[in-house]
Amino acid sequence: MSEAGSGSLNGIKVMVVDDSNTIRKSAEIFLLQAGCQVLLAEDGFDALAKIADHQPDIVFCDIMMPRLDGYQTCSLIKKNPHFSRTPVIMLSSKDGLFDRARGRMVGSEEYLTKPFTKDALLKAVAHHARMPA
Repeated sequence: MSEAGSGSLNGIKVMVVDDSNTIRKSAEIFLLQAGCQVLLAEDGFDALAKIADHQPDIVFCDIMMPRLDGYQTCSLIKKNPHFSRTPVIMLSSKDGLFDRARGRMVGSEEYLTKPFTKDALLKAVAHHARMPA
């Protein structure tokens, strides 16, 4: 796989689920600069509604969200046979062992601590997303 430099992630569809407008916007900017297609969702319900229509290659999901938290959202994505193989990366401002373990239990592939860097975000995409054919 190529380095997570600019343009090497062309065409990968990335969904960012976070109730923080700031986090969504910064992730969107980083991902667009790298050539990704970006889908944004404000919470778990919003994400689940959009995931079926857009079928992202990878999902970044905040843990602390109203209505449906990140663990529940990840679990629902993973239980759906169409999306069970879609990588889900948990996002959290807490960097605790318990949170990481709980993320693994619901099927997430990785755990990024907020605020994340552009480099960390793009590395996760490059590592987990299936490149479009």
